[in-house]
Amino acid sequence: MTEKGNPQIRILIVDDHPVVCSGLRSMLSAHADLKVGALAANGKQALAAVQQDRFDVMLLDLRMPGMDGIAVLHKLSEIKDPPRVIVLTSFEKEEDIYRAIRAGAQGYLLKDSSEAEMLAAIRAVFEGDHYIPRNISVLLANRMKRKDLSSREFEVLDLMAQGSTNKQIASALSISDNTVRCHINNIMEKRSCWN
Repeated sequence: MTEKGNPQIRILIVDDHPVVCSGLRSMLSAHADLKVGALAANGKQALAAVQQDRFDVMLLDLRMPGMDGIAVLHKLSEIKDPPRVIVLTSFEKEEDIYRAIRAGAQGYLLKDSSEAEMLAAIRAVFEGDHYIPRNISVLLANRMKRKDLSSREFEVLDLMAQGSTNKQIASALSISDNTVRCHINNIMEKRSCWN
């Protein structure tokens, strides 16, 4: 618990580069509402950590030896109450983004993201929102078949691509935050969009 009584967000960092893990741990540990609970150097270690302890958010690299990030996301879908996942990678290809979101990632950040953006992503994903920065949303929208989306889902996706937050989308479309979340979940889950 933090001094104000709010629960700490327990984080699992998964990356095969020790310097990245160490740097993230140092940066995130400076914030009272965040607690780095464990580090994992590969997908198998990550899944073992999740089975041994509870984590709220996983920062997951995509490219790792052995089991990559996409395989980890698929395995997490078989686990009861898995952590919410933010992919943290150097790769911003449309196909990488698409595959990660399709596999269940709730966020997608590049490793050159600012500390402020990383904190915003962790807190948003912890609260149940998706966090996809504007530049990533544009690439995701380019990859998806927009004709498979409803007109409202298209409006939501377009506002996401412009960098709008869930609250801003709700205000712009005169709908509730929960309705925005439902639309985002529908966009992410539409299987026909991914084929």
